[in-house]
Amino acid sequence: MKGKEKRALRAQANVLKAEVWVGKEAVSPGVATNLDNALRTKELVKVKVLRSCPIPKEDVARILAQQVGAEVVQILGNTILFYRPL
Repeated sequence: MKGKEKRALRAQANVLKAEVWVGKEAVSPGVATNLDNALRTKELVKVKVLRSCPIPKEDVARILAQQVGAEVVQILGNTILFYRPL
């Protein structure tokens, strides 16, 4: 994905709210399933990494992207933006 495409997706994501939360269980099968289900209906999904998560947010982003076949558009604070075309 090129820079222009990522910028456009980030602009679209400004109005979105987090739909999936990653907590103390880190990247559990339930989290991956929730993200996959959200990406079936929407191309862009925000994931919030809570303070209780034992692994770094960069690792959470990489693992989830690999599990659901999505691309990480942005990591900003404790929020990760995923994209997968419908």
